Parts: sequence; structure tokens; C-alpha cells
Amino acid sequence: MATIEEILRLEPIEKDIYRGPAFASSLVRTFGGQVAAQALTSATHTVDETYHVHSLHGYFLRPGNPDKQTVFLVDRIRDGRSFVTRRVTGIQDGETIFSMSASFHVRNDEGLEHQDLMPPAPQPTELLDRHDDANAEDKAVYREWDNFDIRIVPREKMVTNDYFAAQQRVWFRYRHPLPDDQVFHVATLAYMSDMTLLGSSRVPHRGVQAQGASLDHAMWFLRPFRTDDWLLYDQTSPSAAGGRALTQGRIFDLQGRMVAAVTQEGLARIGRVLPKDQYARQDKGAAPA
Repeated sequence: MATIEEILRLEPIEKDIYRGPAFASSLVRTFGGQVAAQALTSATHTVDETYHVHSLHGYFLRPGNPDKQTVFLVDRIRDGRSFVTRRVTGIQDGETIFSMSASFHVRNDEGLEHQDLMPPAPQPTELLDRHDDANAEDKAVYREWDNFDIRIVPREKMVTNDYFAAQQRVWFRYRHPLPDDQVFHVATLAYMSDMTLLGSSRVPHRGVQAQGASLDHAMWFLRPFRTDDWLLYDQTSPSAAGGRALTQGRIFDLQGRMVAAVTQEGLARIGRVLPKDQYARQDKGAAPA
């Protein structure tokens, strides 16, 4: 598995045009988090360092080929005094596979401040490493993420809310020390945020196999953080209907600060299930056929 540094090392091929590398993969589709992280990195390269990204909204339009590089075209939509906006288009074989808008905000602006409390959860060191604990069907997927430590909180150790239809909590971090640059950690979290979130929609449907793939992905970056430190991903799925599932996540650091929020809709079809050996690989892919 490639390191996150290799994944985010884009090649500039013309003004506002970048090429993201491809790596050997057992996934049948390019991992959605990789496409989003590379697109965000491309946008960041066109923005002055006095601004930081505060939100992104992306759509997975076609399945990406994990064996092929992706070209990212950045459109400078707006350069304002407080906010900067970029649109990024990810292309393979002349076709758009991903489209994203990203908004950047001037640093050190001041205003109201509050946040939800971090939900209770056992410490990550009390839980098994998902890489070691994964069942046989999941192991191919988690080999893709060897550099990430992923620990799902067992149901019996969760404090749940009866008003929520589906809940899941996951501790995760990058296993190796990363540069101090906050821009790098933001792009890394964009990559990580696609891990396990759609799985929260299957919590009430144990044993039911559904075709899953990311349809869209939105993130808000709220406070500085490090992705090589533990982060708690508090996930819910408020609704699933019509072959789609809506999922939401709040991300907290060890100090209880809410550092990011995520909303994602994914495919949740039944009746069109892939063969079992392909199902686990496809479930962590990018877009549906």
C-alpha cells in the first residue's frame, strides 16, 4: 500500500492542472477517499496560504479505474477578501469521474464558538486493531489501509441514543508520523473520512448484503487537528430508502474538540448483489455503475 505522502504527491502538468498517481490495488474501483483527497490537494495548490479550506462538496460521477492516473482540472471560481472558491474536476480517459467544490476562509477570523460534546467511547488502546480483527471478507480491504489504524467500537461498549436509527463509532489514525503542515492533515482526513462511514447504514441490517458505493461526500473542517493522532469518528445513518443511504459523521480529537463533520450518501441497493468475493472490495469503492 502506498503511503499518504505518495498518494498526495501530485504532478503539476500545466497551470491549474495536476495529475494524481495510481497505485496497485485489490479494489475494483478507485477508493473514493483517494479521489477526494487528491482533488482537494489540487485546489489547495492554487490558493494562497493565508486561507484554509473549511468545506468541500464532491460528487462521484463514474467509477474510477484504480490502475489509471487521474487528472484534476482546477477552476478559480472566486478570489474574495475573506473567502476563496475552487471547482475541481477529476478526469480519466476523457470522462469526468469526480466533481468537487471547495471553499477556503481567511485564517484567524473571529466569531461565535460552541460545539457538541464528544460522545463517550472506550479509549482506542482498549480496542483491537481492525487490521488484526477483520473477518476474512474484510481483510483485502484493510490491506489497502495498512498505514491506517482503524478500531471499531463494539456495540456492547457504545452508549447509544434511542432516537437514532443507526449508530457506529470508530477510532482511527495514520500509523506513522506526518509533517506538521495542517494542509497535509486536512487532505489526509479527506482520504480517511470515506473509511467505514457507509458501514454505519448497515448496522440495523446485520446479515443483509447490499450493493454499496459512495454517491456524494461533503466535509466541514472546524478546528486544527493531526491525523497521526487518534480521532473518534461518531457515525449515524438517519435514513435509508430508495436504494440510497444517508450517513453523517462527527470527528473529535482526544481532547474532545470537534474538528470536522461529514455527510455522505451512498448506494444501498438490494437485489443486485455482486459475487461475495467482489462485494467487500466494491463496498469501499467510489461510484456506482
